Amino acid sequence: MRIGILLFTLVLVLPVAISLAADDDSDALFAKASRHLNDEEFEEAVAALNRVIAADGDRAAAYYHRGRALFRLNEVAKSVKDFDHYVKLRPQIESRQWERGIAMYYAKLYKRGAAQFALYQTYHDNDVENSVWRFLCMTPTDGFAKARQAMLPIKNDRRVPMMQIYEMFRGELTPDEVLAECRKDKPSAEVLDGRLFYARLYLGLYYEAAGKKELAKKYIYLAADEHKDSKRINNYMWAVADVHAKRLRAAAKSAPREKPQKR
Repeated sequence: MRIGILLFTLVLVLPVAISLAADDDSDALFAKASRHLNDEEFEEAVAALNRVIAADGDRAAAYYHRGRALFRLNEVAKSVKDFDHYVKLRPQIESRQWERGIAMYYAKLYKRGAAQFALYQTYHDNDVENSVWRFLCMTPTDGFAKARQAMLPIKNDRRVPMMQIYEMFRGELTPDEVLAECRKDKPSAEVLDGRLFYARLYLGLYYEAAGKKELAKKYIYLAADEHKDSKRINNYMWAVADVHAKRLRAAAKSAPREKPQKR
């Protein structure tokens, strides 16, 4: 009778165990998460990646992709933690982690962000965006003027209008000159759209660093609202504009309204 009970128990338990094992297979879950990421279903992607990590806590790529998804959900502190864990598991790629530096900026980890971008310069020393983001991380702690003086040197970023953006941050060109450069060689509509995205994003960031809040909002909103489907941009950088715009709008919504002055 005991044998019969044991066999009956095995019949019930084994299919459940096999089902759970299949459900927790990290490769299958990771593939599911990848589909969610491709479809820009970031909450679903995070949920799937949570299960990947629960099944295989040493799967470095899961932390990297969850960090990117969390950033896009404006969960910047959690994003930083995931990028940190990714670097812990794969220290040899730390110099490449520009996404980590951007997340640190939004999490107000300015000194760590500045250090990350300085390290990235050892991996790629001709990227205007890297120099600008280090400047942005330095400004809250060191001030606008000192951050400008300490900008990482860039010689020839061939993307238009990147070198003009660089010169604007250095104080050598005006925002209007950056915008004019986007149209200088009469580019196609698609090319112009991509150029204007980067110009608007970095004009917004420049004005914010300079304390010109309304101009910052104008250009950040333009970058986020008018360029989601631009084909000539890095989609993750559009996400940066989108997160920034959401944070600005949330701050504006929660700010106390000024009382009308008495005559």
